[in-house]
Amino acid sequence: MPDDEKNPAREVIADYAQAHFRYFRTADGTVYAQRNGHPVARPIRSQGTTGSHRQELMVGLFHDGYGVFNGTALKEALDLIEALALSQDVQPVHIRVAPGFDGATWLDLGRDDGQSVRIHPTGWDIRTPDPQEVCWRRTQLTGELPLPVKDTDGKGIDLLLRLCNFATAETECLAIAWLIGCLGPSVPVPAPFLTGPQGAGKSTGGRMLVRIIEGMSGDLRRAPKDEENLIAAVAAGWVTALDNLSHLAPDLSDAMCCIVTGAETVKRALYTDGDVVRARYRRPLLLTGIDVGVIRPDLAERLLPLRLERPKVRRTEAELWAEYAQALPVILGSLLDLTVKVRAAEADIPTDLRMADFAHLCAQLDAATGFGSLAAYRASLDDLNDDVIEGDLLAQTVLKYAAGLAPGAEERMTSTEWLHALSGLYSGEDCRPLPKGWPTTGKVLSDRLKRLQPTLAARGVLVDWGRTAAARYIEMARPPAPPSHEQEPAF
Repeated sequence: MPDDEKNPAREVIADYAQAHFRYFRTADGTVYAQRNGHPVARPIRSQGTTGSHRQELMVGLFHDGYGVFNGTALKEALDLIEALALSQDVQPVHIRVAPGFDGATWLDLGRDDGQSVRIHPTGWDIRTPDPQEVCWRRTQLTGELPLPVKDTDGKGIDLLLRLCNFATAETECLAIAWLIGCLGPSVPVPAPFLTGPQGAGKSTGGRMLVRIIEGMSGDLRRAPKDEENLIAAVAAGWVTALDNLSHLAPDLSDAMCCIVTGAETVKRALYTDGDVVRARYRRPLLLTGIDVGVIRPDLAERLLPLRLERPKVRRTEAELWAEYAQALPVILGSLLDLTVKVRAAEADIPTDLRMADFAHLCAQLDAATGFGSLAAYRASLDDLNDDVIEGDLLAQTVLKYAAGLAPGAEERMTSTEWLHALSGLYSGEDCRPLPKGWPTTGKVLSDRLKRLQPTLAARGVLVDWGRTAAARYIEMARPPAPPSHEQEPAF
């Protein structure tokens, strides 16, 4: 007797699954299952005991009167379904925020009924998205958001700013700009770094900002000790918030740069020799801490410092979070109202800033509200450049050397000659010893200058590289002073 007649259970399971679920694959080949008419998709290979497709398939078969099936039948049926799904069209899955049709974006509220927020330049509303338009992927980090309130007249923004201890109005508008950026699936946003004195409520303020997007279950976490665990945490949620940072190791700093602007990791799949697993990620990131020490220039361009001050009146945790939970639907509704206005506003795109998308968003926010968020963003980058220079003796020495160049003048030397000149300038007549971490070869100096190039350019020192027939060189120049536009007196 054929095997399929001996064990028809796998056919029963396969027929039931194909009748009640839609199966598709993503670009990396992962097969997902989506209940008919519902926007949430689950990977069929998930072995989780809570919310896995295997579990929901077993529950559906039992409730519909098909009985209970053993693991072998389920495995054989899912193997067949996975093989069939690999020939289906490719569709992406999204966590929390997704692009939609006709220029719309979607915000997953994390609800069991699949209700989400559709944000369009003409307004926003609550509905269940078409599975062909949006497929949500949920993890244990996906919290539930309350239904936002309509027509708040900006009341929620005022409530949020009253609950947080932002030091200045410029800090407040930058925080609002970042929240709006978090609702855009294609807008890289800089990482807010909440700073301030001890007791300023940095962790509390960070939780409030995160929970507007991630729900009341969203929280801060300690920075993982290695990059692999950090990437796993980032890939499982939308906003990643790291609390109480006191030091940024070079590897962690580089990983944060990748998280903000996007990157991909590839590693060997478990229990295989040749298969690999790809993980693409670009997520909003939030940091808190009093001081992280020296900030590397590439990370400084991706940070958004938000300074807080100590509150004059202290409140209990229970009282504070009860008020926040009550205000959250209004806060979310006001944020969505403002997001619609900002996306409809027209503004020029600043072309001189690294995070041009966020700078454009700030310009749109200013056009829609009259805030000075773009000027505040520029000022914050200037402050971060000062921090980079104050923590880097090489940058200070280069600026000291360039101060001796006339405006419009340039100087070319090999990297070894530059190392000798800058080391001599730092040591001075006293021949003081070079500090730890000072470049030891011309190649190391060249690499350090490449990292410092944007910071030095912001201070009027241009560094460039070139080659002659004889050797490579590094060029340092000071641009000429801009011409004076003062009107000469008429006689």
